[in-house]
Amino acid sequence: MSKVITVRVQSAEHGTKRIETKGSESIANFFNKIQSEFGLGDIGWDVYQKRDKTGHIRTSRAKNIDSYKIKHGDMLYLVCSAKTGGNEEPMETGSTSSNMPSSGIQQDEVDLILGKEDGRIHRNRNDQLCHHGPNGKCLHCVPLEPYDEDFLKSCEPPIKFLSFHSYLRKLTGGVDRGKFVNLENLSCRIKTGCKEHPPWPGGICTKCQPNAVTLNRQKYRHIDNIMFENPQVADRFLDFWRKTGSQRIGILYGRYEPHKDVPLGIKATVAAIYEPPQVCTKNRIELLEDEKENVVNQVAEKLGVRPVGWIFTDLVADDLTKGTVKNFRGNMDAHFISSEECIMAGHFQNKYKNPCKLSREGYFGSKFVTIVVTGDNSNQIHFEGYQVTNQCMALVNDECLIPTKDVPELGYIKESSNEQYVPDVFYKNKDNYGNEVTQLARPLPVEYLLVDIPAAFPVEPQYTFQTNPDVKPFPTENRSDLGEIQDFNSLVQYMGSFQPSQFLECMSDFHLLLFLATSEMLPLKTKMNILLEAVKTKSESKAMEFKKSEEFATVEEMIAAHAPSPTISRQASYVGPGAAPLPPIGQSGSLWTCAHCTFLNQPGHNTCDICSLPR
Repeated sequence: MSKVITVRVQSAEHGTKRIETKGSESIANFFNKIQSEFGLGDIGWDVYQKRDKTGHIRTSRAKNIDSYKIKHGDMLYLVCSAKTGGNEEPMETGSTSSNMPSSGIQQDEVDLILGKEDGRIHRNRNDQLCHHGPNGKCLHCVPLEPYDEDFLKSCEPPIKFLSFHSYLRKLTGGVDRGKFVNLENLSCRIKTGCKEHPPWPGGICTKCQPNAVTLNRQKYRHIDNIMFENPQVADRFLDFWRKTGSQRIGILYGRYEPHKDVPLGIKATVAAIYEPPQVCTKNRIELLEDEKENVVNQVAEKLGVRPVGWIFTDLVADDLTKGTVKNFRGNMDAHFISSEECIMAGHFQNKYKNPCKLSREGYFGSKFVTIVVTGDNSNQIHFEGYQVTNQCMALVNDECLIPTKDVPELGYIKESSNEQYVPDVFYKNKDNYGNEVTQLARPLPVEYLLVDIPAAFPVEPQYTFQTNPDVKPFPTENRSDLGEIQDFNSLVQYMGSFQPSQFLECMSDFHLLLFLATSEMLPLKTKMNILLEAVKTKSESKAMEFKKSEEFATVEEMIAAHAPSPTISRQASYVGPGAAPLPPIGQSGSLWTCAHCTFLNQPGHNTCDICSLPR
């Protein structure tokens, strides 16, 4: 194991502070400690190994302290900037359009990072084609723009879609530097407030009538790759299907990060899967109202993760002995994703919109992804990633798109009624003679509404939340159908699997943290921020601060009292030589009241049937 080292970090504004770390700790976690120790908040800052701002250390979860050869006692230099990265984005240069909001839009961190990047594709000098000196550039070695089509096609595998930031660079790369660029969100609703005629259905005019929509295949995508941090994240989710045969939905929690394999690309990194309340069968899933959603998102935010997508299974066992599943998606006789699933994805993407400064509304599209777990051509479990297009988001948001009854791969655009005006929606297709024809989207192939995204696992697993393969994990929420219940008993059993020295590792379970934060019977809510900070920064000292608190001491006393005590039979106690006298009639068989929830329990029970706390 890597030993603990102390690294000094010096800042002109905040002085020098000492931060404990390990050589195996990731740079991202080390930066979280710096941010917490210096109280940096949302201001821009960078860390360098030299005082002259050389040896720039970039945040990364793949690289660790040892990769930068940082040793015990080394000094690093923290440089804070007065401005945030959002004011330095190339897309904003020279922008004076009144249609574009220039302030008040809080962009995602990954957008601020990519906004600072050069983005161009640098090429080495070609010895055969370049006839200039080592410092010169020509047509054969000059850097390419990130949206260069020939380069994207030459990649292996070819890149089919521009990254969203490459698309923005293309829009803002002209002579006017994007001065008049304004990303318009599609609307299919009648504009309100028109006084020239009665409201619909009494009248309509060209001023308030939405334009007809022609569906185009989207040339860019907001997310270029989906990566699970480790196989355990997915296996824990799939365990429900393996045990019940029923399908399941989960919400992906993780981060949006730069993706190096695509110019100015973004990847969604999945650290955990939350399972909301739902009714599951082999062919159908019904999501229920989640009263804990806000608390779950608050806990996730303090842990440094956020909702990045949703996942659902569509699995049918093929051969139980071989562990294979049937393949019925993506082949000639089936669909990639159904219209109902497209609509669901559209609802989620409208819920989690992408903040964007080039749109007057302050948002454009969404980074929220969809993952389908199904069988592939070799009958193995396979993960397929998608997003629906911005046009589909608008059709779903304005309630224009509905599923067909019998053909899952076809959607249907509603017809206008007295309650709702629906504009005409068209798509272009080729007839039997190869001619391009325009057709009314009744019905509509959902492939016009989809953008596919590769989903995979890293070569070297990452762990935002530590896992111990030798310990049975804490039960996942909302799995009472399996007999997996999050209660005090499960907490006692789970914590009993760890040594006292493994407290931080014990607490580093996403589902356990959600239980502790939402439990009404445990007095921990006032101290949860300390624990969440400890897990986020992997700080042993913060974890011990939480462990030594009065609130957790109360929980430990409850756990100690919950430990099973030896029971004495009536025959051994009251019968035979030296036996004690029998208790008064009715005393041994009387009900007892729980001191915690006041429930009346049966006399033979040592724990409460309602709150599971000890007698």
